[in-house]
Amino acid sequence: MSDEPIETAVEQFLDEAASALDDYEEGYADADATLSVIRSRMDELERAMRGDTDDD
Repeated sequence: MSDEPIETAVEQFLDEAASALDDYEEGYADADATLSVIRSRMDELERAMRGDTDDD
């Protein structure tokens, strides 16, 4: 089994988390919204690591 899907999921998580933090630092989002985005992306990463799909 290839780790490519996991690597892709990690890369996407890092990009989206960094973007959310940038928005916060620039004043475009408040702390609660930023944490909500990061939590959502963490949940997606966890599902990818477990091999879950959205088709369930």
